[in-house]
Amino acid sequence: MSATKQEDSGMQPDSGKQPDSGFLTEFQVYEPHKVGLPPLVPYITELWRRKEFAVELSRTNMRAANTRTFFGQIWLVINPLLLACVYFVMVNILSQRANGMTFLDHLVAGIFAYYLVSGCIATGASSVVGSGKLISNMAFPRLLMPLSACRTAFFRFLPTVPVYLVIHVIASGIWSWKMLLAPFFLATMIVFAAGLAAVFATLQVYFRDTSSFLPYFLRIWLYLSPVIWYAEDVPAKLKPLMHLNPLFSMLGGWTDLLVRSDIPPLSVWISAVVWASGTFVFGSLFFISREREFAVRL
Repeated sequence: MSATKQEDSGMQPDSGKQPDSGFLTEFQVYEPHKVGLPPLVPYITELWRRKEFAVELSRTNMRAANTRTFFGQIWLVINPLLLACVYFVMVNILSQRANGMTFLDHLVAGIFAYYLVSGCIATGASSVVGSGKLISNMAFPRLLMPLSACRTAFFRFLPTVPVYLVIHVIASGIWSWKMLLAPFFLATMIVFAAGLAAVFATLQVYFRDTSSFLPYFLRIWLYLSPVIWYAEDVPAKLKPLMHLNPLFSMLGGWTDLLVRSDIPPLSVWISAVVWASGTFVFGSLFFISREREFAVRL
């Protein structure tokens, strides 16, 4: 897709001005466009300038989903909490040792955080395909759409925080200043998920079956992440493979700090930052390089 500007007066634009990002043109003309990155500085400037658009889009989606009502927020908590209870019972039955309230504490913390990640990815993946008319009729940086979806997922996550703290009290969990470091890993999960949301949002434009495949991918990823098991329980010969899972370090650091008040090794912190920043940069650039032809494909 490309955009051209029609001047009312027929005058040529001032040659001393920097070229705009293409979102300020009076008329937008959509046509097949060669894949590639637009000028990134004007794009990022326009992305920041229109951040309120993403905020309002997120608020609209939350109102549409009734997540700002009392019962809507109750369901946001009950759904992952019931799932945590199911896994708690299942693990106690299948494992050779009984897992007490400490494991439930770990399980709830991991499930709530994983729901945030999967929510960012799932809602972000459908953010472009579900907004065909908006894309066709408005000129704006399309990356705002998966980012808006991640904001929505974060605000859906917030009601689970006080519920987890109650579980932590019931489980006689450890309280320490180290718990204040846990939001660092939460931030890396959000940045990481935003990058994947951009990737899947792009893929779903070209391959609509992505929406059918994604729930299975996310469920398998849950089983491969340290949510229903402890990171230290992984056999030594498999630990190098576990580090190929980006959530191994992020969720591991999150539960270590929040549940057990243990400061993870430096390698865990570095791994979380590298995975989060690398995925976000890759996902954003992949999305931006394709977004100019979204309108002709929707």
